[in-house]
Amino acid sequence: MAEEEKYEVPPRAMPENDAGYLEKITQAVFQSGFSWRVIRQKWPNFQAAFAGFDVDKVAAFTEEDVERLVEDKGIVRNGRKIEATIHNARVCQELIARHGSLHAYLRSMDGQDYYERAKKFSRQFKFMGPMGAYFFFWSVDEDVPEYHTWRAEQEQTSR
Repeated sequence: MAEEEKYEVPPRAMPENDAGYLEKITQAVFQSGFSWRVIRQKWPNFQAAFAGFDVDKVAAFTEEDVERLVEDKGIVRNGRKIEATIHNARVCQELIARHGSLHAYLRSMDGQDYYERAKKFSRQFKFMGPMGAYFFFWSVDEDVPEYHTWRAEQEQTSR
C-alpha cells in the first residue's frame, strides 16, 4: 500500500476564499483525535451545519446554535470543538479586518520559518496544536517541512 493511501494524506489546494480557510481550520480542529475517514465521511454534514463556513455567519452563531449542533448526529458532536469553531470564526473576522483576507494574513508571515508561523497560528486559534497547524498549512498549500522529518522533530521536543 502506498504511504499516501495508508495515511490518507489530504489533498493540497489553496482555498478560493476566506470560507475555504475557515473550513480547513475547522477540519484541523475536528480531525484531532478522530479517523480522517470518519471526518471525511461526515464532512458534507459539517458544511451544511456550519453555513458553508461563511466566516460572518459562523462568527454570529449563538448558544442556541451550539445546542443545535451538539444534537446534530451528522457531525462530531463535541461541544468544545463546536465552540472552538465559532471562536475561530471570530478570530478569522479580526484577521480579515486587519489584513484584508486570510490569505493576506498568511502572506504577512512570509519570511518566517515554518515553526515560527505554526506557533503564531496555533496561539490564535482554539484546539490548534502542532498536528492541526501542520495539517492546516499542508492542506492550504503552504510550505511545510517534510512530514517524517517534522514528526521526528516533534517527538524529540516532546521528550
